[in-house]
Amino acid sequence: MKSIDPNDLSIKENYKFLTGSIIPRPIAFVTTLSTDGVLNAAPFSYFNALTSNPPLIAISIGRKNGIQKDTSRNAEALGEFVVHIPDESYIEAVNLTAANLSPDESEVDLAKLTPVDSVKIKVPGLAEAKIRMECVVEQILPLGGTPDQPATDLLIGKVVHYHIAEDLYSSGRIDAEKLRPVGRLAGTNYVKLGETLSLERPE
Repeated sequence: MKSIDPNDLSIKENYKFLTGSIIPRPIAFVTTLSTDGVLNAAPFSYFNALTSNPPLIAISIGRKNGIQKDTSRNAEALGEFVVHIPDESYIEAVNLTAANLSPDESEVDLAKLTPVDSVKIKVPGLAEAKIRMECVVEQILPLGGTPDQPATDLLIGKVVHYHIAEDLYSSGRIDAEKLRPVGRLAGTNYVKLGETLSLERPE
């Protein structure tokens, strides 16, 4: 067993260990609106559910040299965003939206995705997604780095509306095999659902 102190590692080396160890990671594919009305879309794999009462989710959005990414800035300005669950049917388009575009350019247009109106918020969702969640900002916490130059924004959102494809939904549950979700590994690698197993929780 190799024993390593993270303080002896560079930021990049810590990143490689974390992303190579905490796998597979779910992906949040997030749309936001800029104050100028540009529809932004970007994927983030530091993402998970926090609580179901109320339904809260969290996304860690890294900064570049202390500067917020469009997703964080837009969510903070409007207080809203939409999270989509990427699946095999449109994962290539999701990957395209990771391109570094200027704030006045839309990744949705680049990837030729289809905007669709939300029910309770102004930010549109994307029709290609089998699951999307309309969210309002609960909290945005700057983390890491230094007080003057945080490394990350932790975006915490409250889900205010779900959209779930009819063929996935049955008796209040979601069929994972029909969803065909895609998760994140390290580097350029992704993972499909694959084999599953069931274990009964002990009393």
